[in-house]
Amino acid sequence: MDIPKTIVSSSPHLHAPSSTASIMWDVSIALTPATLWGVYVFGLRALAIVLVSIASAVLVEYLLNRLSKESTIADGSAFLTGLLVGMNMPADAAFAVPVIASAFAIFVVKWTFGGLGSNWINPALAGRVFVFFSFTGLMNTYRMPKTLGQIDSLGSATMLTEMKLSIGEGTVSGLTSAGVLAENGYPFTQFAASVSSWFQNTLGIGLSPYTIDAFFGNMAGCIGEVSAFLLILGAVYLFIKKIITWQTPVSFLVTFSLFAWIFGGFRNGLGLFQGDFVLQLFSGGMILGAFFMATDMVTSPTTSKGMVIFGTGIGFFTFLFRYFGSLPEAVSLAIILMNIFVPTIERYILPKRFGEIIKEPKKKEAKA
Repeated sequence: MDIPKTIVSSSPHLHAPSSTASIMWDVSIALTPATLWGVYVFGLRALAIVLVSIASAVLVEYLLNRLSKESTIADGSAFLTGLLVGMNMPADAAFAVPVIASAFAIFVVKWTFGGLGSNWINPALAGRVFVFFSFTGLMNTYRMPKTLGQIDSLGSATMLTEMKLSIGEGTVSGLTSAGVLAENGYPFTQFAASVSSWFQNTLGIGLSPYTIDAFFGNMAGCIGEVSAFLLILGAVYLFIKKIITWQTPVSFLVTFSLFAWIFGGFRNGLGLFQGDFVLQLFSGGMILGAFFMATDMVTSPTTSKGMVIFGTGIGFFTFLFRYFGSLPEAVSLAIILMNIFVPTIERYILPKRFGEIIKEPKKKEAKA
């Protein structure tokens, strides 16, 4: 009687409903609301920047596919990289900037290291940092959103820059006072003023109108990072789909908040526990970085403990660079710096292998 042979292949043996393609497209879906808001407040040029970024990334991926005889366009990774590059661009950046950023992300960071799953840093993040330091002037010119009534108005300052400048001029109260920042030429919406007054009068919580505007996306900045509310909404979608976990983003944001609250007051001549961190949380690339960059599966630790250490490190370095560094924004640099430590974290925070038997040391025989 012939016994059917059982063929055992290499792991993994368990089937999961998700795939690389489904994950990539789900992340793109999660980013869509924040992207559309950026297009709405910054105009059709923002849409053009995003489309150019995506097209460049997909084109470079296609050309590399032709050379390598592979087919990776359909998995959505190049599309997502291009989308993230576009979201990290100012609306008025020269079109060459997102083209270079996308090409660098796909060719240098992704394919040079072996393709999807082999890169040590998020390709879009690397592309953004590369063009930031290569074209610093172009990457620091931002359009004011039309919700502030200043259509096509350009400037070199975001909210983070305004906070740095107010401290540099010695206006300590300018960090949280709407009046001081408004006098420096930075407006806020009537909606933000009404919500701020409601918090103060009803709940006794002093929230600046700028914090409200930063949360909903009424501020100058990169196309896809200005609306913390819509980015958080997209993150909730990823949590529901079980694509990301809480360890990295929560440890990142909590660590940053604690350091900013405890030591942040020092830079404006205040003591311990005097730092204002709420506006910082909703400004710049904090939320985009926490939920969509730092949680990249390829470049972050695989264990829960490792993720907490990773996120804690990002939070610390973001605080250090933002509050005491020369640049107003530092999320990208903090994530890249911690990416370097991921192999070390993985080496020392290893899970116990299933079925592993710990050998007991041999007992010395008693002498007769």
